[in-house]
Amino acid sequence: MKRLFSRAPLLGVVVPAWGVEDYLDDCVRSLLAQTHTRWEAVVVDDGATDRTGEIADEWARRDSRISVVHSANGGLGAARNLGAAHVRGDYLAFLDSDDVLPPTAYADLVGALQRSGSDFATGSVVRWEGDRLVEPPWMRRLHRPLRGARIEDRPEILGDVFAWNKVWRRSFWDAAGLAWPEGLRYEDQPTTTRSFLDGSFDVLDEVVYRWRIREGSITQSRASSMEDLADRWETKRQALASVRAHGSAEVEQVFVDRVLAGDLWRYFLLVPGAPDPWWRLLRAGVLELWGQRSLVHSGLPPVHRLAGWLVAEDRRADVVSLMEWAGTLDGPAPRVQDVATGAWRLSVPHTVLDDSTVPPEALALREHEV
Repeated sequence: MKRLFSRAPLLGVVVPAWGVEDYLDDCVRSLLAQTHTRWEAVVVDDGATDRTGEIADEWARRDSRISVVHSANGGLGAARNLGAAHVRGDYLAFLDSDDVLPPTAYADLVGALQRSGSDFATGSVVRWEGDRLVEPPWMRRLHRPLRGARIEDRPEILGDVFAWNKVWRRSFWDAAGLAWPEGLRYEDQPTTTRSFLDGSFDVLDEVVYRWRIREGSITQSRASSMEDLADRWETKRQALASVRAHGSAEVEQVFVDRVLAGDLWRYFLLVPGAPDPWWRLLRAGVLELWGQRSLVHSGLPPVHRLAGWLVAEDRRADVVSLMEWAGTLDGPAPRVQDVATGAWRLSVPHTVLDDSTVPPEALALREHEV
């Protein structure tokens, strides 16, 4: 009898919204289509200057599970925190307003937590590439199924830095004092890192999120790139501090090599034509975060490991030459095998880089790269 009258757990969903008048309808429709129907959502109109707030209000009039908070623009982290303060529930989720959910997303995540008792759950993601939805290989690799895990079971999961493919048990979120950094880009990483370090978690191979990468959302304009890079370093700094406080040498090494370095290639591509202050900030961050352990040990592709070594050595002209050459390649960089040792290394034209001035480890290829 108790089971007959039991109710599904309540999920609170925070939907921060700014400048999404073309996308918010699709986002909310995907929420309404969830097979887990016991949810309430708060749309946080973060000072939008288009019709975002009006569209949100119209949805709130149509469905009593949706409410709207209108606020002055404070950025994504502040909007998420404000929404979390307004929403109720046994569980907590964050949904970006230009993305959509597969119909069973929350049923899969909440159902896993109901069965495991874990603190939060994370699932895989597909993103739009043209008209197709594609699951990135690295996302598929990270989301091999796991239940009731701790970070030592799979430290590379720290590379799953996203807020929106997860559901947290609300009691864990509050007890751990979790919140999103405010006033920074890339605010997801410090909070998701703390979650993985402090909690138990379930990893699902089901796709629970459809990610729309809008034009201009990753590559920042040159005018804002100093601020963008400063924010990137600050969020990496915060995440690394949490990992070091956790106290596991193995987790820290995986994090520094395979997670923290993962997106640096985007910034190495910007070196040609970058202003001097930006170059100095790039190098300062590389030295701060990888000064004790060179980027030659990282999980970056071979050309970008070499670029990282050159950045640390302040060889800007060589980084420019290397990146411009790499941009002309149709596939993997050329490689050559040492006749005496059988070892493989990058083969960079002498007109691009005098490789006699580079240590062998900065050119070395790994077995899976040959």
